[in-house]
Amino acid sequence: MDTDSRFLPVETPRPSAREQFTDAAEAVSRLRELYDEATGFLQDHFIRLLGGERPKARYRAFYPELRLIVSGHDKIDSRLSFGHVTQPGSYAATITRPDLFKDYLTEQIGLLIRNHGVPVSVGSSDTPIPMHFSLANQDLNVPQEGVLDFSLRDVFDVPELNTMNDDIVNGVAGLLPDGAQHLAAFTAQRVDYSLARLQHYTATAAEHFQNFILFTNYQFYVDEFEAFARRALADPSLGYESFVVPGNHEITAADQPLPPQVKMPQMPTYHLKRPGSQGITLVNIGVGPSNAKTATDHIAVLRPHVWLMVGHCAGLRNSQSLGDFVLAHAYLREDHVLDDDLPVWVPIPALAEVQVALQEAVAEVTQLDGYELKRIMRTGTVATIDNRNWELRDHSGPVHRLSLSRAVALDMESATIAANGFRFRVPYGTLLCVSDKPLHGELKLPGMATEFYRTQVENHLLIGIRAMEKLREMPLERIHSRKLRSFSETAFL
Repeated sequence: MDTDSRFLPVETPRPSAREQFTDAAEAVSRLRELYDEATGFLQDHFIRLLGGERPKARYRAFYPELRLIVSGHDKIDSRLSFGHVTQPGSYAATITRPDLFKDYLTEQIGLLIRNHGVPVSVGSSDTPIPMHFSLANQDLNVPQEGVLDFSLRDVFDVPELNTMNDDIVNGVAGLLPDGAQHLAAFTAQRVDYSLARLQHYTATAAEHFQNFILFTNYQFYVDEFEAFARRALADPSLGYESFVVPGNHEITAADQPLPPQVKMPQMPTYHLKRPGSQGITLVNIGVGPSNAKTATDHIAVLRPHVWLMVGHCAGLRNSQSLGDFVLAHAYLREDHVLDDDLPVWVPIPALAEVQVALQEAVAEVTQLDGYELKRIMRTGTVATIDNRNWELRDHSGPVHRLSLSRAVALDMESATIAANGFRFRVPYGTLLCVSDKPLHGELKLPGMATEFYRTQVENHLLIGIRAMEKLREMPLERIHSRKLRSFSETAFL
């Protein structure tokens, strides 16, 4: 570029005055106006530069900001774990994609206004929107550095790590520069980053994700999920309206064909949708704690109501059989991927609402109860490790730790998913199916699956779905209880 970018003037959208609102829907509408104006400004100049126009300025636009000021110690219904602040002060959050988060924002803002009896204010923040994130709803790609005859970094803002981290949820974020406290768990840039990553890893747009998330580590569950989805679409009384597969291909009727999946993403994701995002999303995260952390790191910004792990595990007790279920009530964390964010000395509690839903779902699907139910399902500690071939090493160390922990099953994802649910304040649970018993000579080898095992695997997904339907029927404040909230929390769920 001929002109030194240090001397380019900074051009921004026309500034507008901050406005106050006592109606949540109107506040969200204003957030959307500001966001659309800001991203439209960046997109317009970006398209002009792609067309050959020379940069005449550094183009900058800002995320909209929501702000709340509370002057007194209001008496709040403490049974609710969200929707209010704990002490007087100024609170603020940058907001992105108000179109995508419309219902969520309307609900959260409405609670703040109602609980504190004060208006919220909406205006522009001082956090620039990176060019890459401003193109979220556009069929445009940002060229790699060096393709254009000028550096994008010289003309537009790019993502910055200092506003794109997990400091808020990890409890280490300080006050905002103006002394305000954080109103939400994630900054706008952190949300935008995860929305982009979700499309990359799952090959489905964030708009399709539902509030109830199932994670699995086995392709068989995907096949069963599609079969269930088609049955559900054929029965309008179930309330499901469409089914989405990687590539954002969507069907609304049971007999509609889906295109063949030629190139699958790293974590293929499928969405059985209901109005208000009250359906079920299934994510095949594959094997390993790194994948489990990656998926939950990014899905967390969508603020789902619950996520569950329904996958395969190694049974550690001789009394177990292939196909038995394991309902985790504790976790032994040897996955290591979250040690820097959530030390291993932090307990990850079982959540009663989720545990009851899972156990009831097992009973309903298997038609067993009481002692007969105990015959096929164990409740106990699930150990999660980061070494798939742990059984090839000296057994004295790992086996001793497993015995001390009273573990009944071992896998590579469950504790990671539960721990990240705890960290991100997303309710979590785990129901596994025993696929091998390495300590007792039953390795995961071809031909070892019994008819009972195959039947149980078919039931497993149905149990996960039924548990989600039970959790969906619960009041929101019951699912998002105080168990996952710390001493000082953001008001937003």
